[in-house]
Amino acid sequence: MMALNQRGMMPQTTASGVMRFSIRRSLWWRPLLVLFGGTAGRSYLELTGDALVARFGWLFHHRFPLGDIEGAAKRSWPLLYGIGWRSNLLGIIGLIGSHAGVVEIRFRRRRWLWMLLPLPFDRLAVSLKDPEAFLEALEKAA
Repeated sequence: MMALNQRGMMPQTTASGVMRFSIRRSLWWRPLLVLFGGTAGRSYLELTGDALVARFGWLFHHRFPLGDIEGAAKRSWPLLYGIGWRSNLLGIIGLIGSHAGVVEIRFRRRRWLWMLLPLPFDRLAVSLKDPEAFLEALEKAA
């Protein structure tokens, strides 16, 4: 059983030890996100024993080996960058439901991902309800 973090929140942990961290979705943007499957049940990061699983609606459901992750940290996500499924075409893919609580996960090498188009990336930005708990769990898992 995982202890409560500093904010009194606890990520969901399944019987198999998978830890799930919900993507933060702003009240203002939820109706639009839901149109593309960005519901509470389809908006999360999961840490399994050997992988990070990222899901955000119908458009994004991918698994990344933990060994491919170089590091992670909190970052800002300005209003100009937008909400939803984002790419700057220069290496960042964003799964953003809110401008708050954004974490950037850095990968060891550039890879390609299909998200309606093939997109190059080496960083994944995700808005999380509890970014501190995710960063702590990711550090322990790595």
